[in-house]
Amino acid sequence: MTNKTMWMVRAGENAYLFNEFRNKNVVVIGWNDVGDLSNVSTPEDIKRIVKEKYPEYKLGKLNITAGQLVKFRFKFKKGDYIITYDPENRIYLVGEITSDYEYNPKLLEYFHVRRVKWLGEVSRDMLSTSTKNTLGAISTLFELSENAKEEILRVLEKKEEIPEGIESAEEEMETIKEDMIAKAHEFIKDKILALDWEEMEELVAGFLRSMGYKTMITPKGPDRGRDIYASPDGLGLEDPRIIVEVKHRSGQVGGKEMRSFIGGLRQGKKGLYVSTGGFSKDAKYEAERSNIPVTLIDLDMLAKLITQNYDNFDEEAKKLIPLIKIYWPTT
Repeated sequence: MTNKTMWMVRAGENAYLFNEFRNKNVVVIGWNDVGDLSNVSTPEDIKRIVKEKYPEYKLGKLNITAGQLVKFRFKFKKGDYIITYDPENRIYLVGEITSDYEYNPKLLEYFHVRRVKWLGEVSRDMLSTSTKNTLGAISTLFELSENAKEEILRVLEKKEEIPEGIESAEEEMETIKEDMIAKAHEFIKDKILALDWEEMEELVAGFLRSMGYKTMITPKGPDRGRDIYASPDGLGLEDPRIIVEVKHRSGQVGGKEMRSFIGGLRQGKKGLYVSTGGFSKDAKYEAERSNIPVTLIDLDMLAKLITQNYDNFDEEAKKLIPLIKIYWPTT
């Protein structure tokens, strides 16, 4: 075991600087416009400089950029391990930091520099699935976990063969996949909650259209809510005829609101109540005992339905919740 930290520093897009890193015994990062950070004394100063030099950055990107520079300037220490990746040859180059922070506009196209002594190479194929997953983070630079660091050093020193069999690798891949799906699901819920109330109405209408219904949104009422009418023909002449109420707020829908909604339904119609704040126990009870079918959709269920039907979303609905499809290898 060693108390040294191991840092991943990516060699630019598609690792186009990988050979420069190796041949010049350095790692570098960009954001040249912030200038020389040698005399900057605090992380807060770096954040202020980034904000001044990149005023177009939104808060999230500002914090990420400043965080990368803070790590490179202050947290990297002499003797810490460095790793960078060549995806073409599936090779990790492992080394040790040998210098303090430098700012050098003449060495490479990125000016923030750390000198490195390279120790050797590690094939990606020699690493466990969990370590590969750790190394898959997309950040320009990041700290590796203790377990990943120790495994890489063991393989580098030729003390460890391929660390797991096919069966355990498949099990670990499945766990990672489930974790990524769960995280994506939560991010989609965050996107839904960020919509305003009108966009939320449009999203629900778009979701219903993806299922083959034609929809009509009625003018807003005194509670700033609007009903959606959905039916196969869009005129309400064909069954099923669905009346939709959407509540986009943090609080739960209660029993009184549910009774009011059910009371407005007529025989031959069906009710759909969407609430991003969920439903109280009384509201669920009222829906269950209603003589007219009423389906309740909370935030969690709405996110699942969106992902299940997203391929059939029209362009207007996709603009509200832009998603991309990620392909995962089968086991």
